[in-house]
Amino acid sequence: MNKEYSAKWEERFDFFEKYGSPKSPEYKAAYKALTFGKRILIGMNIWAFFFGFIYFLILGLWRKALTLFGINVAIIIVVSFIVEGLSLSPSILNVVSIVLNFLWAATANYAYYLKRKEK
Repeated sequence: MNKEYSAKWEERFDFFEKYGSPKSPEYKAAYKALTFGKRILIGMNIWAFFFGFIYFLILGLWRKALTLFGINVAIIIVVSFIVEGLSLSPSILNVVSIVLNFLWAATANYAYYLKRKEK
């Protein structure tokens, strides 16, 4: 990788380059050995947590943005019907929305690494 990215992105890219996909055993072992702060740096993206769809578009990850957006919409619709049908507390939708934001945050770094690796 060239040095056109910030130190944070370089550190993330180096970690992914060395240990591979988040699904690999090497990645999981190395990830567990990291400090809490480094785990957050490598495994989560705060901008993606708050701005999900827009952040993915800014990074040029429009296919993943549309896919995750579709998944989010489908899940919210299904949960909304369940909440209404069972007369549950509407705050369940807030919890589901936060969980879905973590989906964006956990996906962003590796997805961006894969995009930059293709170049």
